[in-house]
Amino acid sequence: MTVAVITGAASGIGAGLARLAAAKGMQVVLADRDLAGLEQVAQAIKAGGGTALAVPTDVTEQASLNALADHAYTAFGQVDLLFNNAGVLSTGNCWEISEAQWQQSWQVNVNGIVNGLRAFVPRLLKADRPARIINTASVGGFMPSPYMAPYTATKFAVVALTESLASELAAVNPQIKVSLLAPGPVKTAIFRETPTQASTQFHGMMTSLLEQNGLSSDEFALRVFAAIARGDYWIVPQPEMLDPLLQTRSKMIESRSDPVFAWAPEAAH
Repeated sequence: MTVAVITGAASGIGAGLARLAAAKGMQVVLADRDLAGLEQVAQAIKAGGGTALAVPTDVTEQASLNALADHAYTAFGQVDLLFNNAGVLSTGNCWEISEAQWQQSWQVNVNGIVNGLRAFVPRLLKADRPARIINTASVGGFMPSPYMAPYTATKFAVVALTESLASELAAVNPQIKVSLLAPGPVKTAIFRETPTQASTQFHGMMTSLLEQNGLSSDEFALRVFAAIARGDYWIVPQPEMLDPLLQTRSKMIESRSDPVFAWAPEAAH
């Protein structure tokens, strides 16, 4: 038996991961604050013969993540895959984005992962058996973007957090592996917000990019689970979206050149 816990599972990447995990015969624990979407995904999995436990969860609250862990271990007695996947995105000039939006970005994208680690890692260590933690960052965690400062700043933080986590767990218990998931364009509703005046054109460009180049969440999930099966730390399902730009960025930093916005960033999850 394999048990997968997935936050942000009510839609997008999280829902795609949940559907594939269930199709692979895993017991799936779904977590999200979107109760209607959460139940819809759970019911679809059950209708297909899978096992899904839907747990309403707010990743910004430590008590909510603790309760999620309680539900998972009470129901199934173990956790093998932990997907810290919940995320939000706000667009606009960084000085015009509201304090509430900035706080939400940090609370969900970064603290949501920290809260998940605090809830699950002690239990994983106590179980002393193989497991894997997958933290969702973004191609935007390597490539900053105008009009998405809260998103790219928090995803940069996730990249750093995940590397630190991997080193710490390798020292404490190498059975618990870590992966960093960096999505490129995936057809989701992350750009559901109404854009500010400053970001209207950018918002339209990103939405168009999703429609033209985005993977479906189910195709994306296939690539993610293939990487997990290989034991990859760096899970970059769309390397063509990152690698050339990352090389350019590395040269820019090495040469101390002024930053230039020369790419169309992804819409993640």
